Amino acid sequence: MASPDFWENQERAQATVGELKALRAVVEPLTETLRSAEDLETMLEMAEEAEEDEEFAQEVVSEIGRLEKRIDELALKALLDGPHDGAGAIVTINARDGGTDANDWAEMLLRMYLQWAQQNGFNAALLDRSDNEEAGINSATIAIRGPMAYGYLKGEAGMHRLVRISPFNAEGKRQTSFAAVDVSPDVSDDIVIEIDDKDVREDTFRASGAGGQHVNKTSSAIRLTHAPTGIVVQCQNERSQHKNRAAAWQMLRARMARREEEKREAEQAARYQNKARVGFGSQIRNYFLHPDQRVKDSRTGHSMGSFHDVMNGNIQGFLDSYLRWRVAQEN
Repeated sequence: MASPDFWENQERAQATVGELKALRAVVEPLTETLRSAEDLETMLEMAEEAEEDEEFAQEVVSEIGRLEKRIDELALKALLDGPHDGAGAIVTINARDGGTDANDWAEMLLRMYLQWAQQNGFNAALLDRSDNEEAGINSATIAIRGPMAYGYLKGEAGMHRLVRISPFNAEGKRQTSFAAVDVSPDVSDDIVIEIDDKDVREDTFRASGAGGQHVNKTSSAIRLTHAPTGIVVQCQNERSQHKNRAAAWQMLRARMARREEEKREAEQAARYQNKARVGFGSQIRNYFLHPDQRVKDSRTGHSMGSFHDVMNGNIQGFLDSYLRWRVAQEN
């Protein structure tokens, strides 16, 4: 990074900076913890000499608690050992059953992941968004970039179920809505993903917008269809067709990388004689606003009593519990 020509290739430079951040995210906390452990030994020796100093003894207890928490965090990061766990994540959200409520629910999930990204220092970029005419979204795709983003978020893939009194129902009836989340690794160009151009059909179309001056009058949106697998991706967020095409290809490479990882996971699960990991299209979490407010993961059993805290991006407990659950399934 210190070389004079480092920033001449912006994409490669950004990739290197991202790699450095990923390394620092592990090395710096580990170094600080080792240093604090040495300091703790000195504190314990001093505590023995000052047996009657209750205030100092409390400091020692507090420091031990802080170190135990830090070690637990490092142990969780050690579980992020998949081939793409250190990469960024491409998250796609689709409204499913539930009518307008499902569209609204999909947008609520989109906001939840954006809030989580912001709170944890990740960069988030909107790649594609299709708004519903009445409320919410039909679908949206975002890229969340930063150290271990994919490792943390890949367990979010699946069906998310919401139960609430519908704001779109004049009779105030309870409504169950579903939204599907898919998560793929944001793989760098250095990673070889074999895709034959002949297998990919490209379609152009006009990007949808809110109307008025925002309507795209040219066919700048891009849709790619990979014939052998049936994978379809699209990008319409940029006004430039070239930028949309580049983003769509990045999304396709991410989906293909995720497909290969799912194959490896299924093979590993078979070796342990366990069921494969809960994947796309399976109900993984229930969110309740009626009759009580709570959120519970159907795989890990982890729950939170505040629906609104979860919607504001406080989902780290679910992400951490999934990592522990996944390891338990393999052992």
